[in-house]
Formats: sequence, C-alpha cells, structure tokens
Amino acid sequence: MKLLSLIRPWSLTSVRGKSDFFITTPIYYVNATPHIGHLYTSLLADASHRFHRLLGKENSVFCTGTDEHGTKVQQAASASGLPLDKYCNRISSEYKAIFDQMEIGYTDFIRTTDEKHKDKVRWFWERLKKNGHISEGSYAGWYCDADEMFLTDSQLKKVTTGDGKESIVSAESGRPVHWVEESNYKFDLPSFKDELLQWLNKPGTVKPEKFRQLLLFWLSEGVADRDVSVSRPKSRVHWGIPVPEDDSQTIYVWLDALINYVTVGHPEKWPPTIQVLGKDILKFHGIYWPAFLLAADLELPKCLMVHSHWLVEDEKMSKSRGNVVSPFEASEMYSGEGLRYFLLREGTPDSDSNYSSTKIVRFVNAELADTLGNLLNRCCGKTINRSQIFPAFDRQAVDEYCSSSLMSAVGKLQDNVAESYKEMNFYRGIAEIMGALHGANKFFEDSKPWELKKHPDKQRHLDAVLHLTMETLRIAGIALTPIVPSLSNRLLVKLNVDVSRRRWHDMVPSWSNGNQSSNIPLSSSRDVLFKKIMVS
Repeated sequence: MKLLSLIRPWSLTSVRGKSDFFITTPIYYVNATPHIGHLYTSLLADASHRFHRLLGKENSVFCTGTDEHGTKVQQAASASGLPLDKYCNRISSEYKAIFDQMEIGYTDFIRTTDEKHKDKVRWFWERLKKNGHISEGSYAGWYCDADEMFLTDSQLKKVTTGDGKESIVSAESGRPVHWVEESNYKFDLPSFKDELLQWLNKPGTVKPEKFRQLLLFWLSEGVADRDVSVSRPKSRVHWGIPVPEDDSQTIYVWLDALINYVTVGHPEKWPPTIQVLGKDILKFHGIYWPAFLLAADLELPKCLMVHSHWLVEDEKMSKSRGNVVSPFEASEMYSGEGLRYFLLREGTPDSDSNYSSTKIVRFVNAELADTLGNLLNRCCGKTINRSQIFPAFDRQAVDEYCSSSLMSAVGKLQDNVAESYKEMNFYRGIAEIMGALHGANKFFEDSKPWELKKHPDKQRHLDAVLHLTMETLRIAGIALTPIVPSLSNRLLVKLNVDVSRRRWHDMVPSWSNGNQSSNIPLSSSRDVLFKKIMVS
C-alpha cells in the first residue's frame, strides 16, 4: 500500500511564512463573457480576503484570473472572427473591468497564456513525470466535447431524444458524448485514492459539509478507479501548452488551469488557505486537484469552500432561456455597491440562491438607503445634532437613558459576525448587522431626540442617545467593510473614525472598554451614503 500523507515530507518540500492568508477563485473560462455566477464566486473570495485583513492578516494573497486554452476557446474565437490571442485579451479585460467596477481587490490576476504560468505548468508536468505518475499510452472512453473531459460509466446516462432514439449523455451536464480512442498521456489517479479518502475524512476540509460527503460518495462510486487522460492530440486541441518533449500532444486544459494556483502561490505562499469554487467544478477541485498535488509532493489546500448556483427569477440560468445576467448591466441598473450587497446578502453557499430584480431593489433600498443611510442622516443632521459631534461616552447617562437590549446586541456583533464571516456565511453576518441597526432605529425613534433638543436640561440625555446610535453605526461600518467597502468608508469618514481605528478589534463598544472620553467633531462630508435605486 502507498505511504499515506501523514508521513509526506511537506516540511521539506514547501516554504512557509511569507503569506498570512492565501485565498483563490477558479480562473474563469474565456469562451464567454462574465456572468453573475462568476461575480458571486469572486465576491465571496474578496469579502473573505477583506475580512482577514481586518483581522490583521496584512500579508494576504487573493488570486483570480482567466483560463484561456482549450477547444471551446478555439471555437469561441473562431465565431468572433478574432485571432485567438486578441479574443483572449478582450474577454480577459472584461473580467478585469467588472472586478474593478465591483471593487474586487485581488492581489494577483493570472492568465494561462502568461509565460510565467506556462513555465510553471511545464515544471509541474516534469515533476509528475519524474515521480512516475504520468505514462504514455492509448486511452479510450466516452468523451464530452462541451465539457472537455472523458467520463466514467457512472457519469453517463441514457436519454430518449425527440425522435424516439436513445443517446448517451453526461449525467451531470446533460451534454452529448461520443466514444474516443486515441494516444495520449495518462495520470495514475487510482494510486491516490487512499490518500484522497484520508484527506476527505477530515471534517472541515471541504465546506459546506454536504459537498464533502458528495466527494466521498463519488469515490465510493469509483470516480478515482481509472487513470485520467492529461493530454490531447495537438491535431484536435492546438490552443494550449505543448507537452514537454512531445509537441504532438497538448496538456489537458484542466491540468493546465488548476496549476494557476501553483503559479501564484508556490513556494512562498503555499498552501492555499481557502479555495472558493462553484459546485459545478467540485470534482476537478475535490478529486483531481488534490491527487495532482499529492503526486507532485505539494501540500494540499486547507479548505475548499464550495457554493451553489444562482437561479434567475426561480429558473435555472442558461443561454437557451436567455436569462443569463450580465454583471455590467446589473451594476449599471442597481449600482455596483447595490449589486455587491445583494449577492452577498442573498447568496447561501449550501443551497441555490435566487436572483430577482424585485428583491434587489427591495433589499438595497430598505437596508442601505433606509435602515443605514437614514439613521446616519438623522443623528448627524444639524436639526438634532446642532454641535455636529459624535458625543463622548458618558457611562452614567448611557446607563440611565439607553436601551440595554440594543447595547447587548451591538456588543455581540464582533464575535457573532466574525463567526459567520469565517465560514463565509456572509448572509448571516449581514442579517446580524441589520438586526442591530433595526434596533438602533427603533431606539432612536422611541427616544424622540427631536423633543429632547428643545430642552437644554436634557442635553445629557440627547448626547447619550446620539452616542449609542453613532456607536452602533461605527461598529456596523467596520463590520460591513468586507461587504460594501466604499459605502463603509463613507460612513466611517462621516463619523470621523480614523483609519487606524477600523480593524476588527476596534469593534468593541465604548460601554465595554470605556473609550471615547471626549467629543469627536463630525466630518463636513456631504456624501450620500447610498442613493435609492429608482426603477421604472
């Protein structure tokens, strides 16, 4: 039996210490323009990256990029009438454009056509070959052109076409397959089945849990019982990286694509802390990817974070239905911040989420414009806050006049939101924040500060109300930074919160640490926190 990973010499083969946190997205296939699913994957990674930086992990890495090789790219470029390189440049630039528009702050953007990536792929291939895990020979099986992969018998199903004939298709995608026999290079996947089981049997390796169980089920069904083809004849797939010392073969597009993580991260940043991916590519990341790494003697990722898909108005998103959502059009209609907030507010990793125009408008207007924006405007407006200050903390006045239930809810935000964010359940963290803000709105309304301001002898009461409301806004602003960074910055600028006091540990409220012993003048900024979305 093969030696298991418990005794693998990873301490000798990887260099650690330069990166506090390394998060990745898949690189996106350039056979089509970006859609809302790509954006959601990237937003999950970006929010997590920003959150970990707030925790103090400044030396963190966030990589994304574009996958530019393979048959489907050849076909898409041909259909566009552009040369392959110019076509790839155009689509890759569209991804960069939407990421910039949506404030996705990656540190590395990798393209599989980059020379440094090609060099790393060749290095990885030679490592697999040197370790005895790649062999040349004939390979036969059912091949799906649309998915660019060979399928095992358990991955196939028979369907009856409209004319009554039977055909074989991919059980997962429903796309047609055909029998292929060809010479290529094979990877000995079965040699790593025991180690894959050992890795997957550790809870937390793949989240949510149901996806870890799915991978274990696939292994039990024999998905790793056969060698994997890792090259294609150049006569069939010419757009790709040639196999070293055999330019008649092109390296399989998925092996090429997966190595992008190695290109960015190895050796200094290795291994990835979190790898974010959609459930449609779970098999590649949960079976093939760790097997390739084991074969190359590289440490496995700490966690695969898998998310489900987006429906559009409760229907599956597809080109045939004509309901694929363009993030460019959606961000223009609802604003980049509004779209970003909605996707993280509504997206649930363990089950499919629903993209709805009605829900977007309702969520962002009710929560960003009304709950958050109006509360900030009211407590900072000159009508009630004539001195234009964030009043100092006065324990006696706060104890006497302020809501203990609100103070308790705000005091729990730091830990409760962090717990949700660490699991990338951003929707839960946002709900927690909004719950506290709803409480602050009710407290403000019940306290009737517009009445208190009329009586000079009630100034301490008014200041206590303003302090608790603004302290809730301050803490909410820090907590929302990973979700809507620019909006949070505008809020914190208005409250005159110094940049050095915007870390996660700064979310401890004044009544818990006694900070803010003096009044803080408000900023003169008149920036609108969030402009309501008006849809005709």
